[in-house]
Amino acid sequence: MRTKMRIMGLDAETVKPLNEAAAAELGAELLGEATIFVVGGGCLMLEYWRQKRQHRRKERQQHVAWDAMQDEVGRLALALEALEAQVQVAPQRCDLEELRKQIEEVRAQLCAPNGDAPEEEPTTE
Repeated sequence: MRTKMRIMGLDAETVKPLNEAAAAELGAELLGEATIFVVGGGCLMLEYWRQKRQHRRKERQQHVAWDAMQDEVGRLALALEALEAQVQVAPQRCDLEELRKQIEEVRAQLCAPNGDAPEEEPTTE
């Protein structure tokens, strides 16, 4: 009873002693409220940890996807450099036509996994 009076902000020195039945009822009520508080707090903590773990998993997936995209961009850059080198080495007109065909084939191969259709380049003749 003193604890209850202190919680309510009253002077706890003037409290009359309770009979046994009232004390048992008050104790059971206090124990029930404490149990509910502990279970509720535990549920909140478990949900917080679950959300934090899920957020970390999503971040890891985003990093993996980002790394895969960077690898793909690097691979495409190397393919483009190789094609540009071939174009500069072959100045003859027939070689240029063959290289254009190869470029179109490579472009079709590079665009095919993404579902993009290769764009037509204007021919200069």
